[in-house]
Amino acid sequence: MPMSREIITGLLAYGMSGKVFHAPFVAAHAGFKLHAVVERNHKNAASDYPAVLSYDSVEALLADAAIELVVINTPNYTHYDYAKLALTAGKHILVEKPFTATSAEALQLFALAKSVGKQIFFYQNRRWDSDYRAVCEVLDSGKLGKLSEVHFRYDRYRSTIGPKSFKETPMAASGLMYDLGPHLLDQAISYFGEPLSFHKILGKNRIGTQVDDYFSIHLQYADSLNVFVHANMMVVDPLPAFVINGTNGSLQKVRADSQEEQLLKGMKPGDEGYGIEPEGSAGKLTLIDVEGHKTTWEVPSLEGNYLPLFEAVYQSLVNDAAFPVTEAQVLAQLAILEA
Repeated sequence: MPMSREIITGLLAYGMSGKVFHAPFVAAHAGFKLHAVVERNHKNAASDYPAVLSYDSVEALLADAAIELVVINTPNYTHYDYAKLALTAGKHILVEKPFTATSAEALQLFALAKSVGKQIFFYQNRRWDSDYRAVCEVLDSGKLGKLSEVHFRYDRYRSTIGPKSFKETPMAASGLMYDLGPHLLDQAISYFGEPLSFHKILGKNRIGTQVDDYFSIHLQYADSLNVFVHANMMVVDPLPAFVINGTNGSLQKVRADSQEEQLLKGMKPGDEGYGIEPEGSAGKLTLIDVEGHKTTWEVPSLEGNYLPLFEAVYQSLVNDAAFPVTEAQVLAQLAILEA
């Protein structure tokens, strides 16, 4: 599809997130040009994108007048400062989760963006996961009836302390809740809206951990709907990632989006098989009729693809379309994270 113009784009880092979650999609979308990256130590980006410029510092990249959009994909505690610098330099910004550590920081950035006439976009890519898309399709169908209980989980087994100090050291936006909480909370809030109330539990279970590696957040909605988001780094045999119970039936679905694994292996958006879940990942939908008879169906996996997020950024910048992740949703998320 022809694009009316290219958005000249820079990435503030070319580590795992830049290489896997951003550069492939900026390069794949005809409406963007991957112009520059920040690489403080190892200069690797040019081996993947020969025409890209590599700057030694954030300040040097922000001084490049050609760049219109800056992707802030740096450690969590830097998001506020770099977002402020980029907006002040006259750039639109796309910021990874968590957007900031606090609601107060977010509100300051919203006001700054308005004052300089620039836009802020929120990188909540998990809305475009294959598993979540399949779950939303069932929810949209209404087959489950009135919902009573919803569980979104993100479990794994990592008993050792990770090498990234900004995740493992007590500081702004560190710990598992600020790492995976934004994904799960965004999925819940984007579908069900802002909760009426919430209750949060944090835990530390790994030997030597200084930060939370477990959280469970109970979101309470009108009509007795209860939504739970959980993550635990000490789960050897994970439960289904999505469990939803309603008056007419139940849905279970494993977490099986393949994009991250495929991108790490060098697959690109648009390659054959990209975003397709492995065999055996289908969901299970069990419905009950008025006579009490149960029937079970497989819920087919849908394709995952983060490219629509970048398309939404493009349409917002070029055609003034509304971006699907709103300031109100991000503020609702941050209120829960910082409580």
